[in-house]
Amino acid sequence: MNDRELDLTEAQKAIKSKYPPITKKYEYLDHTADVQIHSWGDSLEEAFEQCAMGMFGYMTDTETVEPTDTIEVDSEGDDMESLLFHFLDDWLFKFSADTFFIPREVKVLNIDRMRWKIRSIGWGEEFNINKHPQVRSHLSVAETTRTVLCI
Repeated sequence: MNDRELDLTEAQKAIKSKYPPITKKYEYLDHTADVQIHSWGDSLEEAFEQCAMGMFGYMTDTETVEPTDTIEVDSEGDDMESLLFHFLDDWLFKFSADTFFIPREVKVLNIDRMRWKIRSIGWGEEFNINKHPQVRSHLSVAETTRTVLCI
């Protein structure tokens, strides 16, 4: 789990072994007060997906999550940076206030770059403290240093 070792139970290890490993194209950057996630991908969609998975990966080992349910999330913004902010914030809402949904995988279905809208889907399940190791419990999306680079 990205430079952090967790003591997984046998049940958690069994879940991890049932599914292929998750490709992680993100890293956590050092910061005194916040968590900063640097994500990348072969497309803008993949970079957004990886950013969301980095956020959830900071909360638990997402490889212990089983893809038993799906949730779709629609987000919109005023520009690319605010779209990323709202995308992450809307996914965090699904975890913290709605259904306690934790995804094993997030896929961006469409990014509308004219209207700054995004449609995404996640496969996962309801967070269960007895099943999913809790790394961090309090997380919010901050508007401090968001940067979206399209190269």
